[in-house]
Amino acid sequence: MVKPTRVTNSIRALRFAHDEMTQADLARRIGVTRQTVIAIEQGRYSPSLEIAFQIAHVFGVPLEDVFHYPSSPGES
Repeated sequence: MVKPTRVTNSIRALRFAHDEMTQADLARRIGVTRQTVIAIEQGRYSPSLEIAFQIAHVFGVPLEDVFHYPSSPGES
């Protein structure tokens, strides 16, 4: 069983804020499959740094506006 990542993200909210961009549209723009975007959104997969920066670039926001990591072990 795959251990879920503690990294959370705002990809779904950002997609809807950008003319309701589909997962397929985002996947095409960053060069991955739709299934990869789904896994990233659901926190089942942590993207490479390159993909993370590409996602932020698509939305025109800093990386910290897309991905969030708790600062202490107990924080979520």
